[in-house]
Amino acid sequence: MDSINKQQPEKNRENLAGNEAAKKIKELVSSAKTCFFCTNKVPGDEFTTRPMSVQKIDDEGNLWFLSATDSHKNEELQADKNVQLLFQGSSYSDFLSISGKATVSTDKEKIKELWEPVLKAWFTEGQNDPRISVIKVEPSEGYYWDTKHGAAIAFAKKLIGAAMGKTLDDSIEGQLKV
Repeated sequence: MDSINKQQPEKNRENLAGNEAAKKIKELVSSAKTCFFCTNKVPGDEFTTRPMSVQKIDDEGNLWFLSATDSHKNEELQADKNVQLLFQGSSYSDFLSISGKATVSTDKEKIKELWEPVLKAWFTEGQNDPRISVIKVEPSEGYYWDTKHGAAIAFAKKLIGAAMGKTLDDSIEGQLKV
């Protein structure tokens, strides 16, 4: 453990698995809504990243996106389904990194379920645009950084810790195994 965590008098690490991991993912993604969607995760090569909005996160922790069938991302996912999603919910908490597998489909019912009118800016023919595809990301593992009691308490603990010359923060972090 690093020196800052060694000075922490409170428990600040909690690994989560199964349903608890899925709940944490849903909680953190709900506050962030947008992520960096990374593909081409070949060791030694640069990966490709782009911002994407999450259309839905289900109770199992699966993340759903809409994408153009002719996008570079969809092409890259045909070659390698491994992805990494990076979220930042605020400047002080709600950070999340997820690794998982992506699948692409053109399921019309799922497109209808995920559709929002603002998407017409990209899919000009609406929800029946033939270029729309659905990307489902099934997380396998991840890591999170959050606060235990929210922003106000975290801020107060930092101020008190700074005044006392002690490490008092309200952070919590850990591995996620879905």
